[in-house]
Order: sequence, then C-alpha cells, then structure tokens
Amino acid sequence: DTLSNYGGSSLSGNNIDLNGITDTVNELVEKLVQNPQLVGAILTPWHLSAIAIAGLGNALLYFIMSPENFDDAPYEPGTSTYSPEKAAAFYQQRPFQVIKRILKLALLTSTFNAGLVFDWLILGKLLKDEEYTALKNNEPRRAKVALGLCTKLGPTFIKLGQALSIRTDLVPEAYALELRQLQDAVPPFDSDEAREILKIELGVRDLSQIFSSLSAEPVASASIGQVYKGTLATTGQEVAVKVQRPGILAEIALDLHVLRLLTPIQTTLQNAANGVKTGAEDIEAAISLVDEWGRGFVAETDYRLEAENTITFEQAMRNRGLEAVCAPPVVKELVRDKVLVTEWIEGTRLDLDASPDVPRLCGVAINAYLTMLLDTGVLHCDPHPGNLLRTKDGKLCILDWGMTLAVPPNLQYALLELIAHINVEDYDSIPEDFINLGFSPEGVTADRLKQSGITEGLTFAFRQLSQGGGPKKIQERVKAEFKDRYGDALSDEELRTAARADMMERMEKQLEAEGVDVKGVTNVMEEMSRRNRELFTLPPYVLYVARAFSTLEGIGLSIDENYAIVQECYPYLARRLFTDRSPRAKKALRAMLGLSEEVGAGSNKHENGDAPTSALAMVQAGASAPAKQGGTLSPSKLLEMSDGFASYTAATADVDRDGAGQSAAILEFAKLLFDEKGSTLQDILIEETARLGDAYTRSALKASLVDSAPAKAAANALRTQRELLESSPLAGILPKALKEAIVDRPAEFPDLIEKLLGHSEEDEKILTTAAELRDVLSSRLSASDSGNDETAATRISTPNAALDSETIRSLLADEETRNLILGQVPGVAALGRRLGAGLLRRAAYRTDQADSLPADARKRLAEANRGLAEAIDMPEDKPANV
Repeated sequence: DTLSNYGGSSLSGNNIDLNGITDTVNELVEKLVQNPQLVGAILTPWHLSAIAIAGLGNALLYFIMSPENFDDAPYEPGTSTYSPEKAAAFYQQRPFQVIKRILKLALLTSTFNAGLVFDWLILGKLLKDEEYTALKNNEPRRAKVALGLCTKLGPTFIKLGQALSIRTDLVPEAYALELRQLQDAVPPFDSDEAREILKIELGVRDLSQIFSSLSAEPVASASIGQVYKGTLATTGQEVAVKVQRPGILAEIALDLHVLRLLTPIQTTLQNAANGVKTGAEDIEAAISLVDEWGRGFVAETDYRLEAENTITFEQAMRNRGLEAVCAPPVVKELVRDKVLVTEWIEGTRLDLDASPDVPRLCGVAINAYLTMLLDTGVLHCDPHPGNLLRTKDGKLCILDWGMTLAVPPNLQYALLELIAHINVEDYDSIPEDFINLGFSPEGVTADRLKQSGITEGLTFAFRQLSQGGGPKKIQERVKAEFKDRYGDALSDEELRTAARADMMERMEKQLEAEGVDVKGVTNVMEEMSRRNRELFTLPPYVLYVARAFSTLEGIGLSIDENYAIVQECYPYLARRLFTDRSPRAKKALRAMLGLSEEVGAGSNKHENGDAPTSALAMVQAGASAPAKQGGTLSPSKLLEMSDGFASYTAATADVDRDGAGQSAAILEFAKLLFDEKGSTLQDILIEETARLGDAYTRSALKASLVDSAPAKAAANALRTQRELLESSPLAGILPKALKEAIVDRPAEFPDLIEKLLGHSEEDEKILTTAAELRDVLSSRLSASDSGNDETAATRISTPNAALDSETIRSLLADEETRNLILGQVPGVAALGRRLGAGLLRRAAYRTDQADSLPADARKRLAEANRGLAEAIDMPEDKPANV
C-alpha cells in the first residue's frame, strides 16, 4: 500500500514525470529510515523481489526517458543525401541508441495502441461487430490523443502527422482533422538556445552587430525550425529570421531508421486486421513510402537549398509574367546551414483573410502550382494554410520552400494529357495516362487496365470531382444516386448494404470475365484486392502533388462550398496548350478542340513536310495512332479555352485583375495570335481558316457556276446541242477529234465543274462549324452590348467583354501599349504569309482529291501549289535553296 500510494500517480497514462518519480523514491527511503519496524516488515522475499523489480523498472525508465544524443547524423542535409544504407551502417555501431528510441516509442504509445487493439479485437472481432462500431465511435477521442502523441514523439512524427493530415485514404477523417492542427501548433525550442545558434552561424559575439532588433520569442514555430522577427542593423529592413532546431537532422535520421525497422511489422499487422495476406511487395511498398517521406524531411533541413528554391521560384514567376504571386526575397549574405533570413512579408493567411479578392487569389494559387508542376518542374510541397499569405498589396505570397519536388518533362506532359482528357471527358484514354504517370507496374497494358473495369470507376470519380463541392457534396450526390438506384425509401444502413451487395456482384462478374472461377474464390474482396495490387501502384510523387492540391482545394471550399478544383485547372490548361509547341501538347489541344490529329493532307505540314507513316515516327510526332479523319473545330470549346486563357492572364499578371490584368490578357492574346515565330493556336486557326476559305469559295463557285439559273441554262444548252448533233446526219460526217473538241468536251464541262465543286461531308461540317461560330460570337457580342451592369468578375471570364470600346480606347491611350501593339506588325505580315501558304496547301490537297482531272495534270498542279506555299512560308532568316 505504501509503495502504491507513493508511486502510482507518477506512472498513470503516458505522462511520465522522472523528477516526480525521483522525489517519490527519496521520500519513501526517508520514511523507511525513520521507521525501523517498517523496514523489518518489508524485508521478506516477496517484498525484496518487488523492490528489485521496481528498481529495475525505475532504472529502465531512466534509461528510456533520459535525454538523447543528437550530435551526429549518418548523412548531410540535402535532396539526394538521404541514404537508408548509410543509416543502417551508422546505427549498427550504436545499437543502444536504436533500442532506447524503440522502447521510448513503445512506452509513449502503449496506452493508445492498447485502446485501439481493445476496440478492434475485443469489441469488434471477438464480439462479431463487423461494422467495428466501438472503434469508429472512439475515433474523435483517440484522434486528440494521437495529436498529443505526435508532439511528444518529436519533429519526425510531427512531419509525419502533417503528411497524414491530408491522407484520408490512409487515416480516418477524424484523425486527419486533428492532425491538421500540427501545421500551427508545434512547440518552440528555447530562445536562448536559438540565439546561441544564431551567433555561431553568423560568426558574431553580439547579435546587435547584425540585428538592431530581434523578437524575444519566436513569432512562428515549425517542426524543423522557428522564426523570429528582426530588423537589420545596416539597412533598417524588417526581416524574418529562421533558426533550425538543434540536432534536428540526427533526430530525423534515427526516427526514419526506426520506422524502416518497424514498418514490416506494422504492415503485416494492418493486413492481418483487414484479412489480407501480406506479400513481399506490400512491405516493399510501405518501406518505399517511408523512404520517400524521408527524402523530403532530410531535404527540409538544408537551409541553403531552401534559399535557392525561394530565389528560383521568384525568378520563374517574373519570367512568366505572374506578377500576382511572389516569394519572400532572400537576404543572401545571411544564409547559413542553420539560419535563413528573408525580408519580412506583411500579410494574413489566405484562409483567414476576409478581403473580397481572396477568391481571385485562390485561382492565382492554383495557376501558380500548376505552373510549378507542369512548367518550371519544381513543385512547392508544403502549401499548408500557414504558408499562403495575402500581402497588403493584394498578392499571393508562398512561404517555406524547404520541401520541393522535381517534376521531369515526361511526367509534366503525362499530367497535362490527363487533365485534358478529364476536361473533355475522354475517359477511355485515361488508362494509357495512368501508365504514362507510373500508376501501374511495368508490364501492365492499357487494354488490361480497361478490362479491369477501371474506366467505369474513373468516369464516376472524375465526374464527381468536376462537379465540385469536396467530399461533403460528393457524399450528398452519391447518396442521392444510391437512392435513385436502390430505392428512395431505404435507410442509410440499407443503402450501404445494397451498395455493398451490388459491388460484390460487380466484382464477381469482373472476376468471371477474367476467367476466374468465383465459386473457388473463398474471399472475393481479397482476390480483387490482390489483383488491384498487381495493376496499380502509387508513385511517390503523388503524395506531394496530392498534398499541395488537397490544401488548395480546402481553402477554396472554405470560401465556396461548391468549389471545383478540376475546373480551376482549366485556365492554366488553356494557356499552356495555346502556347506549347511540343507534339504532345499540340495533340492534346487538337483533341480538346474536336480536331483530328495533325496528320495527312490538308492540314499544316509536319516539320519534315510529310505525314509520319511508321509507328516510331507517329510516336515521335506525338501521335500514338493513325489520324482520325473528319474532325472539325468546336467553336464553343475554342471560345471556352480563349476565356480560360484570358482569365489566367488577367488573374496572374497583375493584382488589378479588371484593369491592368485585363489589358495584359488582351496583349498576351494578341502576341500569341500574331507571334512572328508562330504558335500552336495560330497553326490551328490558319488550318481552319484555309479549310473554311476553301469550303466557302467552293460553295460560292458552285452557287454561281452550277446552281444558278444561267449556269443551269448553259449546261442544258450544251447537253441539248450534243444530243441534237448526235441525232442528226452530221454525227457521222464530223471527224471524231473535231466532234470531241466542239461538242463532247463542252457538254461534259458542266459535269466536270459540278464534280470539282461538289460538297463533301467535310465541307458540310466546316460550313456548319462556321455557322455555329457566327452564332456564338453574335450572342456574346449582344450580351456585351446589353450587359452594362455585369460585374467585373463576370466580365473577365469572356473575351468579348475585354474587347469593348472603352477598354480598347484605354489601351490605345497608353504609349507603352501602343508600342507593344505596333511591335506586332511583323507578326501580322508573317501571319499573312502563313495564311496564304495554308490556302495553297489546301488547294494542293483538293487537287490531289480531284479524280476527274487527268493524273498528270493533277500531279503538276498540286506540286505547283505546294512549291508556291513553301516559297511564301519561307522564314526570313532561312535562305532559299538555289
């Protein structure tokens, strides 16, 4: 009783107080010394054994909870320095350090783990509760405990918790919501220690030599370091001073090594809980996930790299005209291994700011991240709300560039194609996109993915995402769909049961379609899970991309409950496809506009002037299959993409979206259209103009030379003349050559003209497209003329609004703008040349199709047209062949 009274409270739960235990033991010894009778009473074998066990336990506890040595790490900071092999060799020489860390993790998490096991095993498995009600009901409470554990376990687990806070596919929603607090609630380390680090790193004895003022306590604290606000002594510039936590790299390295040791055990137990057999590939995938996180964590400890990333991003945005987004300017002379100084940015968190332009900045954020992902190739991987600020002058400022992801060009184009296919709802192409993105192991084909039923599931998922609203709205729509499918009167539980039965039936049919004897499969779910693991894998980069865009979607949903991030990607997609001249981008743009691939006669020539014929040439040209004939331009899609281009440029070029931003959008579109070097959009418009000019000319000539009354009368007269001559005695007298020249040929001429000018199916489509374009433009112009009261937010989304008379007058009144417009004059001349060449190539194509002409004449005429087109389209800097 005496022992329990003194020692029980100190060990309750996981709140272990070593000083409290020591005081308790000292007090107990003092009482024993003062009371000899008590000493005699407890000197029995049982009591001595208990004292010995308690002593050993206390010694073990001291060993586990004593401060750890984080002076040395197995590798240096950096993006490519993380090495599990070096860590294994390093800690093989320090086994007690590893054992101590494992025991500490086990001790601190013991109560939490025991509770989970009790809920799952006792209340769920043994009591046959298939819904695991107790486990689900306790999630909110246990999630709060998990939040506290992450803080106690140190920076690595704080980072891990932050990463898991957006992975509702890996952890329950309740846990994800709690873990998101780790973005803002990381405990700071001692400021005196931080100041000592500053002195050592900056090489000064007194910080006043560098800073005229420095906040006493950090203004922000993160897992890797903490930030102080200061003022430079030399310039008076206010700065943010980031100081790295002492021993952070060594602590992260140890925890990552321990996680790699424990991951096989955790994976096996998790699969066993789900009734799934664990394979070597499961453990390998889980360890690779730890390694990918590890690479990111280690990279974050390199402050020099963070400074470089910040400077690179800022320059990239300026080069691309994205003036509405920025990063804190780095004070280069004060960058050290453990210290990073940037200019202080006055602003408020984007998700907490009440300014009316926050929705615009959400769009700016999406466009900036798409630019990083698909253009610059360096993605900011830590966009939690605390790192996205609205500055006082209305810009978006992105902080904390410690964790970035390099995105290679092949992956960029694969992502671009995926977004394009989602936008036009071409879900049949997505299995191929999945392979290009690395979502399937090597050896899996697109046909096999389609046979797995993926297209149907993806169609449903992407349509839901396109409608927006986030998980809440998607859940509402899915529930409504289930009610329509299974019955409106069913309860939620009955709906789930019906959906589960339907899913099982679909799985069985899918297995039967693949030749599997369903009756011989004891667990259909397990079999489908195994097959899915064979078909799908999760590339490590997806973690960072998902984290970035999940955060941005969350901010968007906090402003607009119907926010659709897939739709927000559209303006960037339009701009990128309009300006990117790579074969893959051209192919994606043509597909989005409803056009066939740029292969064959009548379209603009390929770089070598011919259509690719071999499979290799098709791949090199960005075409994976022979061209589909008969594709025609979609006017609505062209104008929709033009809207997107204008919206992107206006929103990102300037904080004044409806003034300077709108003007910038017009100028960018003009430069794109009249670019002397050409553009993908220019190529398509020239091609379609040539096709339309050809169709209209042929239509007009047919109307006058074939369908008009004089033309019909002339044709009848010529035919009648031949009929009369053939029935008269002169038919046998005239020489055959003379008869053909003065009678037969003239009589056949109307038929020849009709054949040459006859409308093909392609002509009818082109003329229909022109009529649609005219109607769309007319309705837009009418809306612009009558919509004087429409809001600026509406106006910016439509090109016709940007081109009203007031806007044009204001543009021409600016001298710089006038000079920019005049600078496009050479581009107009070049565009005229290309258009002329396009018309000649179209004429050559028509000549090739004219079977009624003699073969030799047809060949000569076509070659003449192509030669003339080549001469007209010759770039000025390219000498002609002599």
